[in-house]
Amino acid sequence: MTTAVAALFSAGKDSALAAHLLNPVYDVVVCHCTFDVATDPPPTAVAARAADALGFPLETVELDPVVADEAVERMVADGYPRAGIQRVHEHALETVAGRERVAGRRVTAVSDGTRRDDRVPSVDRSLAQSLEDRHGVDYVRPLAGYGRGAVDGLVDRLFAVETGPSEELATADYETELRALMAAEHGPAVVSDVFPAHTQSRVVGRRE
Repeated sequence: MTTAVAALFSAGKDSALAAHLLNPVYDVVVCHCTFDVATDPPPTAVAARAADALGFPLETVELDPVVADEAVERMVADGYPRAGIQRVHEHALETVAGRERVAGRRVTAVSDGTRRDDRVPSVDRSLAQSLEDRHGVDYVRPLAGYGRGAVDGLVDRLFAVETGPSEELATADYETELRALMAAEHGPAVVSDVFPAHTQSRVVGRRE
């Protein structure tokens, strides 16, 4: 049976670049992890468009909604999203690593787009080793040696990208669904208080 690396995919530039760098040596399936929260447009549709534009097969991976609720409550309590985002990322890695197959291929490795200088989400050595030992997969982190400047330079050469404020740009990132949940449970004002203003990216194709 064909094997694959299951690469966490948000349709943003980091996860797209990670999948691109893996592609010459792995059979890559990009995995959009979702809590199936109603948003407009649905994050899964955003991920599907980006995966199609980049030429990668896509697998939708359902996450445990209890984890989303826990993450939202933690972020509201902290007044900042860091711990909640980390919790969701670790859950996504665990869920994907626990899959026997994605897009009909046996999972032998999992990957994400975390960079060298990311503060959150991040995967330290002990977590990576635990993931590998418990699930019998390799954890591959293509951007571990890349800082933000190097990533941005490569992305500019390789991809067509749309950027915008995080509260306006439709992405397939965890943040989109967590924002929607938080707004429904605590109100839009709390979302603005918890999430600092920042720019998100969405890959829409490859450069010629």
